[in-house]
Amino acid sequence: MVTLSQVQSSNSLISSTLPPHLVAVFVGATSGIGEATLKEFAKRSRRPRAYFVGRSQDAGDRIVAECKALNAEGEYIFVKADVSLIRVVDEVCEEIKAKEKTINILFLSAGLPSMDRRETSEHLHLLTALVFYSRTRFITNLLPLLRRAPALRRVITVGRGGGEGKLYPSDFPAFHVPLSALRGHICTLLTLGLESVAKTAPEVSFVHDYPGSVKTPLLDRVEGIIGVLMRAFVFLVGHWICVPIEESGERHLYLATSARYPSAIVGSDGASGVPLGDGIDVARGVTGDIGSGLYSVGWDGTSASLTVQKLLAGYRDEGMVEKIRRHTESEFDRITQQDQN
Repeated sequence: MVTLSQVQSSNSLISSTLPPHLVAVFVGATSGIGEATLKEFAKRSRRPRAYFVGRSQDAGDRIVAECKALNAEGEYIFVKADVSLIRVVDEVCEEIKAKEKTINILFLSAGLPSMDRRETSEHLHLLTALVFYSRTRFITNLLPLLRRAPALRRVITVGRGGGEGKLYPSDFPAFHVPLSALRGHICTLLTLGLESVAKTAPEVSFVHDYPGSVKTPLLDRVEGIIGVLMRAFVFLVGHWICVPIEESGERHLYLATSARYPSAIVGSDGASGVPLGDGIDVARGVTGDIGSGLYSVGWDGTSASLTVQKLLAGYRDEGMVEKIRRHTESEFDRITQQDQN
């Protein structure tokens, strides 16, 4: 595991070991883990520029002011958008691409407080739309800017890293996947989807992580008896089991900047991230290889278990990475053609 003191030590070196003017895009950053990570990025970087996407203008205005207080030399741009819709994702990406030539960090954490089975207007399962399709669209749209960055090229997607489970190939969107298997299915879908993208961009590193139990505003929006029970449980034992939101922000900034998670192709241009401290090694990727460029990690930065690696290897052998790629592109084609009609 990576201890909190090791995380903090690495983060303290960001301003001295990484170049100024880093550009980051945070999707789902008007509360919770995204907001906490954005503020850590603002605090630790030299003259950064951060775009952050969310639905609340009030929250966006507040966070801009708070980031300015942390680092007045930075620039913080709020983009109001509902990123459950692919056409909106495209609009946001076009707005960013019109202003930027390169991006160093793409941080994706938008989600839902429950296993919502609702359908979007684009006929996607809302939960899967936010956690898989929207994030994949952001990555593919902004990948050229990430690949052109002269230093630090990284994608972080916050989900259930290390919790990959049974995949249902006949129902990738997860409309009918049993509730008990939903998290494992979406986690595997996301990891293998990232693998299909990573193959096309070996100079970019990708991290799919599980943040652990973090008390965020999402918990307050879980409805019904399940929400009541979850909040009661956190109230009673949260002190012992929950990761504090500030620590979660620090740990996620570490995932975004440490050389522990390098791309598959590592040059001498500083793209690997903050140099490793004593006792820290390069992480093992989802293929089982050290420094493979795609990492599925737990809340404390540890790599996915051997069991998960074997599970993913089995799906890889079945050609599932390519099947997911084809399915995803087909859905994007369907949605964009629908918008044109």
